[in-house]
Amino acid sequence: MDLGIKGKTALITASSGGMGRNIAHALAAEGVNVVLFARSADKLQAVADEIEQQHGVKAVAVPGNMLVRADVERLASSLRQHGGGPDIVVLNTSRPPNPIRATLEETDEERWKEAYQNQLWGTIQVVTHVLPLMLDRNWGRVIAITSASVKQPMPHHSLSTVFRAGVTAYMKHLANEVGASGITVNCVAPALIDTSHRSGGAAYSAEQTAARKKLTPLGRLGTQQETTGVVTFLASMQAGFVNGATIPVEGGMVGSLL
Repeated sequence: MDLGIKGKTALITASSGGMGRNIAHALAAEGVNVVLFARSADKLQAVADEIEQQHGVKAVAVPGNMLVRADVERLASSLRQHGGGPDIVVLNTSRPPNPIRATLEETDEERWKEAYQNQLWGTIQVVTHVLPLMLDRNWGRVIAITSASVKQPMPHHSLSTVFRAGVTAYMKHLANEVGASGITVNCVAPALIDTSHRSGGAAYSAEQTAARKKLTPLGRLGTQQETTGVVTFLASMQAGFVNGATIPVEGGMVGSLL
């Protein structure tokens, strides 16, 4: 299927590894030029090089931190230089320096502040600086990677859940405000995704992995590709009437009807 996005430009944040890297590859495979933004300059450039070699598209690495205003301003300037601005923005966030899994009782003020910065404020700051570059194009896609915990809170995920729910609310408001400019805004909410194959992935024992598999009617963990496939669809022409939605990718774990 031709997704109709060949030749467009996508910004993917936190794209030096993991989900962000996989999303960049998935979009590049559809002929999309990519601008990569993450803190690790060496890793980011390596991803840009492999994308250009494998997919034959333009890949630009812009090292920087979503939490540093000067870095985000430099990102916006780089986007202006490469096509005038992005057609597609994928808002992925990296893991914070300290573990984000904790009960409310275990969470102190500093961890709340850190989670707010990493999970919510970075997203808002990027959108604030990049969205003006998209408004005159009369077409665009903004996609945030959140978590299924925004629909069904999970134990020890209070920090992530609170601020990713904030991202979800922010994106819903944004969808209402920019829809008239031809820009759709959506969230992808994964859970129970297998990250054991990558460096820095969550480490689970065999018993924990078996227990996680039982949380979904499918009896298995999801793959990174099953998440990136949803992101790629939302970035496509075919998803032009999907707006303000949160698409779960969790194998049926969430028990709600809506």
